[in-house]
Amino acid sequence: MSDAPRRPGVSAGVPSVARMNDYFLGGKDNFAADREAAAKVLALIPDAKEMGEYVQDFRERVVRYLVEQGVRQFIHVGSGLPTRQNVHEVAQSLDPGAHVVYVADDPVALNHARALLATNERTGAIEGDILHPDAMLDDPALGQLIDFDEPVGVLIIGSLQYIPDENGPFENVARLCERLAPGSFLCLTHAVFDGRPEIAEQIADVFREALNRPKGGPRNRDQAVRFFDGLDLVEPGFVYVRQWRSDISVSKQEEKRAWVLAGVAQKPQA
Repeated sequence: MSDAPRRPGVSAGVPSVARMNDYFLGGKDNFAADREAAAKVLALIPDAKEMGEYVQDFRERVVRYLVEQGVRQFIHVGSGLPTRQNVHEVAQSLDPGAHVVYVADDPVALNHARALLATNERTGAIEGDILHPDAMLDDPALGQLIDFDEPVGVLIIGSLQYIPDENGPFENVARLCERLAPGSFLCLTHAVFDGRPEIAEQIADVFREALNRPKGGPRNRDQAVRFFDGLDLVEPGFVYVRQWRSDISVSKQEEKRAWVLAGVAQKPQA
């Protein structure tokens, strides 16, 4: 397991991925440092805002899919700032008894989530991150809502690509899945630049600088799909985010240049 320390409280002068995503989606809970870093991303990939919308649409589709599979409890890791159609809103619209826990390491995102959920007794928010899975899963507040003897749907949306291999993201995702009941699901998105190799390192540099992580390069599809090792990928597999169980027709040109992939996998029954 990684010994990477928890991040300290985030200041307004330090970019945050959660707040950058909020800016991409037209939100107002971001600071100048976030907007500056986001502008660098947009200069390289102008469709970053549209991609943020596509990822949100995937999140809604995947929660609906999991409820159809009988999942009634969810953990959203690296949840970011609340937006439209949040996990609990989708899940509880289909099953009012569904339980949802948001996990965030950004203080702004955490405070917003707690304020939003103050009157929802089946939903909670805790501090944590994917690099400390045992601390996260052992949090008493999470344990009050999640029964680990029953299947859980875990969502890790748009955060793994920012974590270098040396910090142990693969090992820690595997550890998290190890503690889940058989029949649980892992759902994730991951940026890859197989179709845009000319900007891969430039994008990585933006996030290295923003997150103060001098190491770690962009992963390709074959590397990122390793997060599902030991699990059974659900059809259609690890694909462009707009193609995952969507009725939208995607052109060959768009598919070739796609840079956010999505996938869902289930933990085998014992």
